[in-house]
Parts: sequence; structure tokens; C-alpha cells
Amino acid sequence: MSKIKVLDRDVTVVAVQDVDYICLTDIARYKDPERTDYIIFNWMRNRNTIEFLGLWEQLNNPGFNPIEFDGIKKQAGLNSFILTAKQWIEKTGAIGLISKAGRYGGTFAHKDIAFEFAAWISVEFKLYLIKEFQRLKEHEQKTLGWDIRRNLTKINYRIHTDAIQTHLIPPQLTKPQAALVYASEADVLNMALFGQTAAQWRANNPKAKGNIRDQANAAQLVCLSNLENLNALFIAEQLPQSDRLLRLNKIAITQMKLLTSDSRLPRLPGGDQP
Repeated sequence: MSKIKVLDRDVTVVAVQDVDYICLTDIARYKDPERTDYIIFNWMRNRNTIEFLGLWEQLNNPGFNPIEFDGIKKQAGLNSFILTAKQWIEKTGAIGLISKAGRYGGTFAHKDIAFEFAAWISVEFKLYLIKEFQRLKEHEQKTLGWDIRRNLTKINYRIHTDAIQTHLIPPQLTKPQAALVYASEADVLNMALFGQTAAQWRANNPKAKGNIRDQANAAQLVCLSNLENLNALFIAEQLPQSDRLLRLNKIAITQMKLLTSDSRLPRLPGGDQP
């Protein structure tokens, strides 16, 4: 659940099966904070609204009941016509609206429908709603991009460190001595991929935040994850470190050429191409 600020009013956005739904109840408060249900009710009595909702469902919902929809459409616009969001959902199997009870309940709608409702409330409110919703999605994409980059580095990290612990660290070593072994093997990967150790990178980039791997792009992180797995295998095979470094460097060069030259690869959130 997220909240966006639209003209000084909080509007709730919830994800349902990875689809965003915006709270119509919050939007209705812009017009009248005390009569939100009545405002939504009036909007749903409108024939244009029913036709819009029906068309949206036909385009997006294979389980939509067209027979029930036709019956509702014939009644729409009459003085006696009454329809709530809950009734609409139950009768037609609609998925564009969600009616939630409880403290954090209300009527929620798919963003397409929410924007239509907002336009009925106020064109100005709709424009600001779209702007703030887009801002929210851009922020989520940036956050997702960071998570992907961060998680890529962890994929084979455990495999790599376990191999070091099993094959390279004698039981009698102290923790500081063991830490040096781990750092040395981390720098084997750094040299193979980046051509420099972590210490050399820090010396060359004194003002940079984080470390050498924090500055890596998505392609480099994919390659680094693969190198961790391969180095763990080479360690288990008891290859000398100098031989491992040469082999890993050749593999890194090959993989980076493939990862950065294929334009058909999908782009990650944030713009990097893996």
C-alpha cells in the first residue's frame, strides 16, 4: 500500500496481483469529505459510466458477464436505477473495481477507471492525480532497479564464500587472518572483471560513495555473479590463484562482450541493459 499527495489530499494506491488500484473513496473526498459513498454512487448511476465500465471489462476481463451487463445498461439512467460497486462486481464478475470493508476499506479502481472517475470529479484533480501516480511508479522503478542490482551480487555469494572456507582457510587461522583470505579472493574477482583491486579503486576514487561493486552496471553484476560461481568451482579443483585469475579474466572479457553487444536483451529498470 502506498499513498500519494494530490492537491494536499492523500490518495491510497494498492497492488492487487501486481496491478495498481487507486482509492475512489479518497478521490471523492476532494469533492465532499462527508459524502464519499454518495458521490461514488451517483457516478455509477450515470449511463456513460456504465458503458465505460462495461467496455473496460470486455477489453480486460475474460470472465466478464456480458448478459448481466446488458441488463444493467438498459436500466442505467432511469430514476429508479441503483447500483453500488459491490453489486456491479457480484453481478458481472467485474475486476476493474474492488470494494473493501474495514478500517482501510473503500472503493478501489484500476488506474484507467480511477482516472475517469477523477475527471468526473475535477479535471484539475485528474491531471494532478496522473502526475503524482507517474511519480510514484518512477520511484518504484528506480527502487526495483536498485534491488535487482543489489540482489544480483548475492546470487552466488554464499557458494563462493563456502568454497573459500572449505578449501582455502585452514582451521587454525584466526578471524582476522581468515578475513584477509576472503578479501584476497574478492580481489581476484575484482581484478578479473574490473582490472583493479578494491583498494586501488578507492585510491583512484576518493570521493566516490560505496565500493567498486556499488558502481558496477547491470552487465558487470551479471558477469560478477557468474565469476563467483566459477571461482568457487576452480577453488574446489585446487587451481592456484594465479591460474584462476587468468581464466576468470578471459571469461569476464568474453561474457562482457556478449552482455553489452546484444541489443535484443531486455533493459532493466533504471535504464541499464544487462
